[in-house]
Amino acid sequence: MPVISAPHAFNESQLYVDLRSIFGRALYLKCEGFNFAGSIKLKAAVEMVENAERDGLLTPDSIMVESSSGNLGVALSVIAASKGYRFLCVTDSRCNLSTRLLIEALGSEVHIISDLDANGGFLGARIEYVRGLCASDQRYVWLSQYTNPGNWQAHYRRTAPEIARQFPRLDVLFVGAGTTGTLMGCARYFREWHRPVRIVAVDSVGSVIFGGKPGRRMIPGLGMSMRPPLLDESYVDEVLQVEEADTIRACHRLARSGFLFGGSTGTIVSGAMDWMARNEDRDITAVAIAPDLGERYLDTIYQTNWLQDLYGDQVLGPDEVAGPRGSEPAPRTTGPNS
Repeated sequence: MPVISAPHAFNESQLYVDLRSIFGRALYLKCEGFNFAGSIKLKAAVEMVENAERDGLLTPDSIMVESSSGNLGVALSVIAASKGYRFLCVTDSRCNLSTRLLIEALGSEVHIISDLDANGGFLGARIEYVRGLCASDQRYVWLSQYTNPGNWQAHYRRTAPEIARQFPRLDVLFVGAGTTGTLMGCARYFREWHRPVRIVAVDSVGSVIFGGKPGRRMIPGLGMSMRPPLLDESYVDEVLQVEEADTIRACHRLARSGFLFGGSTGTIVSGAMDWMARNEDRDITAVAIAPDLGERYLDTIYQTNWLQDLYGDQVLGPDEVAGPRGSEPAPRTTGPNS
């Protein structure tokens, strides 16, 4: 029985969902939402805060500040409450209401940016606001998830080894792309592993991470309106881009089987299933990383009026509305620890 005194000391790392019964294809989904921050961002937050403490950047008078679409803001709020720091999360109008309320409930502050930047997103405006704060008051400490090596090092040291222990014969890993911290940490680890692993990055249509055309993105989590400084494309074997309508359909199909996941997970699962459909003749072991759970998306992805206003009445098909499971036979696969 685990007994903890700090919320960031607990993080379930060994839970996987076999998606064959839902999608008819063998994909193991690593669930990263079972911790007190509710997402994979807790790992990066712990790494970055502890590095800043070790380097003397954080003191009792410091005010941590970070630009976040939501999940890192929650993770840093959890750590700030536990360690006694003040924290300001700079987010934008796409951030889920429940996420903003959660950050405030943990004792942190939220500042919402509503003006678009030159790329049609909010990221540039958020970063400029953070830089202005830091220039105005030396108490502000910006951890900068976009440039901080602790972001990817957390996944090099923890997430990737966790997968390797459970799936020693892993062939393909699907990782969502945002700041690319998770992507780069896992890709670097498996580049050094005992067997080749195909690293497939999954991004949202409208994101410019890999040079795509900027466009409207309403679901927070994956995608960026600038190229992430942490990204090194030499570690990525393939890039998939997923329409938000497909993200929503994947989320609802999972929910109809009792698994409520967030938008990032829906994007990754949709992209992975499309890839596997195009490579169904291959006998492979495939894993995808699910960054968070779905409770924080109840007023967006799982809210009928929100869906219809943004994506139209026909965004959900019969499988997502009625909830029947796929009837395709499950292909033979290599299971964990085989």
